[in-house]
Amino acid sequence: MRSPPRLTLLFLGRTPAASLFDYSWAADPDSSRIVAFDGALRPSRVVRSERLATPVAVAALGSEILVTERTGEAVVFDTSGRALREWDGPDLTSLYATAAGRIISARSPYDIHFAAEPDTAPLLRSLDTLGRVDGRIGTVSMPTMPLLMQLTNAGAVAGGPGGEVYFAPLTRDAVIKFDPTGAVRWTASRKLFAIETSPTIRIVNGRTRGRTIDARYAMVNVALNLGPDGRLYALGGNDSSATRLRLDVIDTGSGAVVATYPLGPDEDAIAVDRKGTVVLRSTVALLARVRRSEERLVPPPFRLPTVTGDTVSLASYRGRVTLVDFWASWCEPCREEFPHMAELYREFPAESFGIAAISEDVNRSDMQRFVADYRPPFPVLWGAGKMKEAYHYRGLPYSILLDTRGRIIERIFGFGGPSEFERLRETIANAIRNP
Repeated sequence: MRSPPRLTLLFLGRTPAASLFDYSWAADPDSSRIVAFDGALRPSRVVRSERLATPVAVAALGSEILVTERTGEAVVFDTSGRALREWDGPDLTSLYATAAGRIISARSPYDIHFAAEPDTAPLLRSLDTLGRVDGRIGTVSMPTMPLLMQLTNAGAVAGGPGGEVYFAPLTRDAVIKFDPTGAVRWTASRKLFAIETSPTIRIVNGRTRGRTIDARYAMVNVALNLGPDGRLYALGGNDSSATRLRLDVIDTGSGAVVATYPLGPDEDAIAVDRKGTVVLRSTVALLARVRRSEERLVPPPFRLPTVTGDTVSLASYRGRVTLVDFWASWCEPCREEFPHMAELYREFPAESFGIAAISEDVNRSDMQRFVADYRPPFPVLWGAGKMKEAYHYRGLPYSILLDTRGRIIERIFGFGGPSEFERLRETIANAIRNP
């Protein structure tokens, strides 16, 4: 009986996967992990690490795995899940791919910032294996407003075995092939729009601090990947907001679109065999097959001074469900979350629940002024800006919820508003009821 063909997973959800050692390695952003699938799309390995916050892309770097974080950092792992090195990206947020041993960096389509850049900036950059910029590829498109520079030039990126690079801008109907020297070989268009419009923004309240920016643009290209059949696969929006997706198959020699697949709502895990047969699955269904591990991560210990001069250790919270929160006085979202944390602290019994709010202010006086203004009912500790080295957070605020044995139940990135704290309240109550 003939065995079914091996499948290579190209996209899991809206994130590109990587093929390495007979496995397809894919990011699972919602669970802060990397999942390896075998040739039958069965989950075979799971990488969990304190270095993984919200991974959005995976690329193969020799025998290693290069992971892009949503906030633009790169983390390199071996296939056992051991973190080897990491670096900050050259752009406000970066997305990484690999091409013949080179690392290619693009402006990330997963986290858009509104900031001006010089018109001499390159479209893409090449990096060495330590994340140092060593080359430039292409030129940026100049937007109608300087604040639109990243949005206009963000996009999906993929590399080929001969050093060629493919780039698909987020907001334009184009896929561009660069040869190893950086010269453009072709530009493909799928003729999606009769008239293509440029991104626009509107500053709602006009204030420099706390302003609201309303951006309007078509979300055209989401992700790129090369298939085992040698063709380029472009995942993009089938409408202007990309609520519905499409898959275009592109001949890498000519740039011709040879096939198009409109995707249903449950067809967001895309795999291909060596003959180019496309197999569509559900990301939710594939991830549901990942075996739940009872082994939870344990955070690094700490002993830190409080505002009053006492010393508190993480070990002193053992036996209680605990929220460890990292914040700083200059962080606006941190200020917004403090009243919600105070409500949680007052709601649960002190013997069952605790909070350790660790200030990352470098100057102790900044922390003390903040505490004098807000008067939080829970302990405030001083990390002096040194906790990122141990906890590898990507931004503030950052929180980890621990069970009664000091193991991580979940990690919380940023401030998600009242609804996030309502969900957190339920998680805490359940952890107290079921220690």
